[in-house]
Amino acid sequence: MVEDDVILAKEVSRGLVEYGIGVDTVENGHDAIVAATTSAFDAVIIDVMLPSTMDGFAVCRELRHRRIGAGIMMLTGRDAVRDRVTGLEAGADDYVVKPFSAPEVVARVRTQLRRLRGPETVQPTLRVGAVELDLEARRCTVDGVEVELTRRQFDLLAALMENRGRVHTREQLLDEVWGSRYLSAKTVDVHIAGLRRQLGDAITIASLRGVGYRLEP
Repeated sequence: MVEDDVILAKEVSRGLVEYGIGVDTVENGHDAIVAATTSAFDAVIIDVMLPSTMDGFAVCRELRHRRIGAGIMMLTGRDAVRDRVTGLEAGADDYVVKPFSAPEVVARVRTQLRRLRGPETVQPTLRVGAVELDLEARRCTVDGVEVELTRRQFDLLAALMENRGRVHTREQLLDEVWGSRYLSAKTVDVHIAGLRRQLGDAITIASLRGVGYRLEP
């Protein structure tokens, strides 16, 4: 947990420990980068406003740049849509706005961990047109050229490719990819937009207004 509010950090940590989840805490972005790149963590909780030149968004971007595979949750008092979008595009998997309760954060972390530890029941390689997903190596290629995707973008694309031609509601995608339907539906929209930018014309993800998305065969 990257949080300079010692009281809040202790409160959330205590709730996690009650469920058998070990927690390390740091108070600034630099220490967070060092900790996350020298030890293996399943989840990282980051306060957006940190007492250094590196805010939480910058920490999140750096962790994703270094291919840290842990789930990332942002904590912040900034609830504007643009801030939520910034956090998600930086690579965050969840975005929790203050004030919040420690039990809520604990529940969201446990959801992240269930998703990370869940069994994989999918085939090792998925192909649609020129796009290929190697699920074991977690590599996406277009005509043999690798395209870098965030962890959530990759999982979202895998869910769509596994059931190409089928309509997925936002709630279904939240449940399948994020492991929870209690996140904002805009979370899915932001990640779909990111996939479209990354893959261009190599793939077609159709929007069904008021329903969800469909990957065209």
